[in-house]
Amino acid sequence: MKSRVRRGRVWGAVPAVAAALVVAVGGCADADAPPVPDPSGSAASTEATADPRSGAVLVEVGVSGGFAGVDNRLVVREDGSWTVRSRNGEPRTGRMTAADLAELRAALDDPAYARVPEQPTGPPVADGFRYAVTYHDRTVVAGDGDRPAALQRVFDALPDGGPPTSP
Repeated sequence: MKSRVRRGRVWGAVPAVAAALVVAVGGCADADAPPVPDPSGSAASTEATADPRSGAVLVEVGVSGGFAGVDNRLVVREDGSWTVRSRNGEPRTGRMTAADLAELRAALDDPAYARVPEQPTGPPVADGFRYAVTYHDRTVVAGDGDRPAALQRVFDALPDGGPPTSP
């Protein structure tokens, strides 16, 4: 009789354990994943953000190197918000004006920018900086003194002219 009771307790715990696993796994859903639409087509299922791309990255610019070993990043999002991160400081954030964002998009979409070489063409500068601009899955890398006019136009349109070169 004892074995029946013991078995009953074990089997009685299975639904509770299964429920706990379902809750735990359900909480692991990808927070960035878009909501699954409701096949009923109800109003709740058609709810969307004003601009689904607003949090998407428009351009990322990194600067590294220099005597102090800088490694700073600037990320500009589709909605014009931006963040600068450096190893030694707190992230800085801001938002571009609509006109400034339009200027940046125009510089990035300029056919001349599409022709900028992906790797530096000049000799490296001792203790110089290396810049990497990623836009639409294409990364352009340039060194100090190696910025073609189209790439310089992009830097001129970035908040604060791009990520800082100080640590």
